[in-house]
Amino acid sequence: MDIWDKFKDFFQQAEESSPSKPLIHEMIERTAEQKKDYEFWKTAFVCKRLQKWLSDQYAIFQALPDDTDEAMDFLDTPSSKGFVIHFYKTEYSERDVTYLFDLFKEKVLNLDYRTQISDRREFNRSNWVEKIERHYLKPKPDYMKTEKFNQGFGNITIELVFRNDKSHQLKLRATVYKDHLFKDAESFQSLMQGILEE
Repeated sequence: MDIWDKFKDFFQQAEESSPSKPLIHEMIERTAEQKKDYEFWKTAFVCKRLQKWLSDQYAIFQALPDDTDEAMDFLDTPSSKGFVIHFYKTEYSERDVTYLFDLFKEKVLNLDYRTQISDRREFNRSNWVEKIERHYLKPKPDYMKTEKFNQGFGNITIELVFRNDKSHQLKLRATVYKDHLFKDAESFQSLMQGILEE
């Protein structure tokens, strides 16, 4: 296969890509420089401001759900709870959005969770290229269980969606099991406190 055939093959794969058949699927790996910058970012004012804004929005949602910021939506069903931040409606940088995504993962890990997978998929939509970075976390196994399994807050998915390399949305969702094998999940309010405490 010559170089021209390789190019044609690549563009055909890109054209046919989809969420279930991404053109690129790889694990998320941060460089040493990114990790160092992330540690600095966690002490910066913008990090505190984002956490405070999210905390305020959650408080508003609990009291007056229709009054939350237009850049914020909350999910509240019997099996799934979470939120979506519509970053395309804000002025935050790609750096801020990416580090907030990683901060949520770090906070969840501190709540006795483990990383199941952290991956990145990229594929074509009709009008843009979509990239989804995902942290999927589960409670650490309870090997000493005597009765039911502890599900913590349920399985937690954190997704960062880019459109044409511009941050679009950041989603966090906790999905619980309704099964006699599991204890009742801890409250979503406790999860929010865990990810927002300094």
